[in-house]
Amino acid sequence: MIRYADKNDFVILRKWDKHITEAELMNAIYQKRVIILFDHDHIVGWLRFHLFWDHIPFINMLYILPYDIRKGYGKKLIDFWEKEMLKKEYTMVLTSTLSTEQAQFFYRKSGYVDCGSLLLPNEPLEIFLLKDFRR
Repeated sequence: MIRYADKNDFVILRKWDKHITEAELMNAIYQKRVIILFDHDHIVGWLRFHLFWDHIPFINMLYILPYDIRKGYGKKLIDFWEKEMLKKEYTMVLTSTLSTEQAQFFYRKSGYVDCGSLLLPNEPLEIFLLKDFRR
């Protein structure tokens, strides 16, 4: 089952998602910007997003619990999220990943194309990827 997170999911999400403050995580949940995937009765992963430049959906975090990696759950979350963004009439979506992470290959396989990068001091290159629904 895939659904938007609610306040009852906060504790489990916070256990794993330390990349965001508690207040911002609660705000993302309130704004319906966290989608969670369950396998039977346990959470296996989630996708958290925001609007880049206030009008382009951008995946901040796609996380699959370590014991559920490589079972197709990431693809299920991406597909669900993209359909939701299409329903809201967005024409493109974005994400990013470090050049040292394997996620770049997952996103490319899912139809995302490189569209830029960012190099911060003492960090690996951040690759930005785009999926244009108009193509």
